[in-house]
Amino acid sequence: MAVKLFLDTTSPVCRLWLIKGGVEHYFEREVGRDLARTLLGIIVGELEGIDADIQDVSMIGVLRGPGSFTGIRIGLSVLNTIASENQIPIVGAIGDGWREECLSRLESGENDNLVMPFYDRPVNITTPRK
Repeated sequence: MAVKLFLDTTSPVCRLWLIKGGVEHYFEREVGRDLARTLLGIIVGELEGIDADIQDVSMIGVLRGPGSFTGIRIGLSVLNTIASENQIPIVGAIGDGWREECLSRLESGENDNLVMPFYDRPVNITTPRK
């Protein structure tokens, strides 16, 4: 059965929504600095928890910012790869109503093909401490 996937990685708390058969499942997990190591496993694990797998994902919506520079980059990298590999639509949005906007765009047949991050100010890259 088709699953709609929505993801927010703009903060240290990863938020994932899966919609299967009209039923919404919400998951959140404190990931901190482990997002790069754990994000794909989180997605796969939560899909398994609703008797689905990555091939069941039929569309993807993502909050593209603003927020954590690294969190957004990791989330978009993973989701853009899943969308490309499985040839499914992906859209991104910003703001409080991002999920509703993504769902509307996806259901109307839109596809960004590649979602780019949104940063509301210039990126501040600090000097390494080591």
